[in-house]
Amino acid sequence: MNVRITPQGYLHIPATLARQHFPQDVLVALVRGRELWLLPLRGGEAGGLLLKQRNPQGDRSVLIWEVLPPDTPPGDYPAFWDARQGALRVALPQPPTARTEAQHERFSHP
Repeated sequence: MNVRITPQGYLHIPATLARQHFPQDVLVALVRGRELWLLPLRGGEAGGLLLKQRNPQGDRSVLIWEVLPPDTPPGDYPAFWDARQGALRVALPQPPTARTEAQHERFSHP
């Protein structure tokens, strides 16, 4: 499954995924390593980020740019539900500066 990060910093979640794992439309987002973890909350009383319906099909959207690493480009990202952790885990791209030493050597010398 995929989710989308827009140029404006929104995360779009397909309706079926949102209904199945975020039935209260509230979540907490945090970055762990190069993954974005989205954890559902049981209600808005404790705070969290509110998922908003973005179309008649029921897709959801949440403003997430403040949580994302600054080098995160917009696009579609693979995601999977981690039942053990109770989180939707989204793979974020490696930053452009995270090249291996071999890549650095290859690009440094013509």
